[in-house]
Amino acid sequence: MQNLICGKNMPMLRIYNTLTRKTEEFQTLEPNQVKMYVCGVTVYDDAHVGHAMSALVFDVIRRYLEHRGYTVRHVMNYTDVDDKIINRASQLGEDPLTLSQRYIGEYTNELHSLNVLPATSYPQVSKTMPLIIQFIQGLVQKEAAYAASNGDVYFSITGDKDYGKLSGRKLEEMQAGARIEVGEAKDHPMDFALWKAAKPGEISWDSPWGKGRPGWHIECSAMNLAELGEQIDIHGGGNDLIFPHHENEIAQTESYTGKPFARYWIHNGMLQLAGEKMSKSLGNIVSIKDFLSKRSADVMRMLVLSGSYRAPLVFSEETQEAAEKNVERLKSALRPGSPSASGVIPETAAYLASAVDSARSGFTEAMDNDFNTAGGLAVLFELVKAINTARDNGARNEQLKSAQDVFKELTGVLGLTLAEKKGSSEKEAQVNALIAERNEARRQKQWTRSDEIRDQLKEMGVTIEDTKDGTTWRWG
Repeated sequence: MQNLICGKNMPMLRIYNTLTRKTEEFQTLEPNQVKMYVCGVTVYDDAHVGHAMSALVFDVIRRYLEHRGYTVRHVMNYTDVDDKIINRASQLGEDPLTLSQRYIGEYTNELHSLNVLPATSYPQVSKTMPLIIQFIQGLVQKEAAYAASNGDVYFSITGDKDYGKLSGRKLEEMQAGARIEVGEAKDHPMDFALWKAAKPGEISWDSPWGKGRPGWHIECSAMNLAELGEQIDIHGGGNDLIFPHHENEIAQTESYTGKPFARYWIHNGMLQLAGEKMSKSLGNIVSIKDFLSKRSADVMRMLVLSGSYRAPLVFSEETQEAAEKNVERLKSALRPGSPSASGVIPETAAYLASAVDSARSGFTEAMDNDFNTAGGLAVLFELVKAINTARDNGARNEQLKSAQDVFKELTGVLGLTLAEKKGSSEKEAQVNALIAERNEARRQKQWTRSDEIRDQLKEMGVTIEDTKDGTTWRWG
């Protein structure tokens, strides 16, 4: 398949595939079409920045695939039927589906605030129940699953000779620490539930096996089948889902369809706070809501972009501050040239044109290498340097425009908005008054007062620049 951006002589897009443990050339099932399913959140509490990390990783992957000319059908599910949801709803005295729908609405708004492109569709477990039951029935008919005496239905691990191929685990190794819990009626300790018989007072649905609800793993297989069909190009999620969730998805889906499920399995690393994985069980959660009350969406995205999507992401004050500085550094490329400048000399113009060409090819080369966003950013910082050098050498607005347009195009592929911070009109008036006072102090050579005002503005989050055309300022 041809590289749609740079021509057939350029290297192919290559992606690390968890299934094969290799970096492979990306070949789609259908020409220029990508079917991508990404496991979403279980909606029983506020979403945290770990959820944001995964959403941003796959948003960038989707954006880059579309930049390369693919049409992407992106499905992200919501798990709105789950033990955690039932328990939380019981604690709050709330209907489980009402609770989950409320959190779905909040998370949808937070994704919008993070500039995450809307998925093509957002299936929910509660709205896929007939197909889930049909799916389980099909597995029972194929003798890949069995109905137990307690009303549960289990997938039979021993009937799947490929079980463990995603995680690389062998059945005998997995079996060593496994046991059958009280109340379970499994044939084998590693068999997993497709359908759970309802407990008194629980939300439930009618089924051939009595009232109950689906197990976690079957939900994604059924929603994927409903939205994308029997085979897909990319299945994504956090690397904590490799086992057992994605392993079980493969087992039940391929047993049901008789076909290979997903060509490429892409997993993002975990977000870590003070060296620990962020999780509700550890009590070290930073919600998306809390993060966005203090920092911009671009800072969260910059954190994710600055490393490999497959590696752990360290979330700390230091890494956030570094990300904020990098965002501001990128923004500097968008500052206008001077309207009164004489224009760039030919050597500078040639340097800027060369930098634009290098940015395009370098960005594609980096991103074609398993979505190497850190490499893509390095290329963009070189373009920032070239644009700022040209401005310093007298470039006017129109002479910077073509380079800035390419810069905005490529940063847009990464989902960065680079929007300036907005202040209230009162605060902006205060800034302008302080700058006027500083200019007067400088005119009268009151340098100590001038420096005091500069420091005061810095504490307010204002950056000022003195040029021959006057003093300019911006938030950040």
